[in-house]
Amino acid sequence: MFDYGLLNIGSIVLGLIALAIPTYCLINKKHENSIVLSSISYAACAISLCFQIFYNYNLVKREDWSALLDTIGAVAGASAVLVIGTILLNVTMILVHTKLQNRS
Repeated sequence: MFDYGLLNIGSIVLGLIALAIPTYCLINKKHENSIVLSSISYAACAISLCFQIFYNYNLVKREDWSALLDTIGAVAGASAVLVIGTILLNVTMILVHTKLQNRS
């Protein structure tokens, strides 16, 4: 049987990857393939959110309403922070790299 708790771990890891990629690219300004890295970051964010949806779906199927009620507020808040952070970091990364390429 599948351990649905692994979805939470996977979601956290992918969320951190989604935020780490553009942060790394902003610190290390030598990446020419910023569009590819930005796409990977967005994909990690999307998969992270899907993992949370699958986990919540599992709680609904099991009718574990108390677990769902206990966690949904934190999940909603963390999801909003992840999406907004990923978008802002990736847009900033693309703007910085475009500006650096235009200077060269």
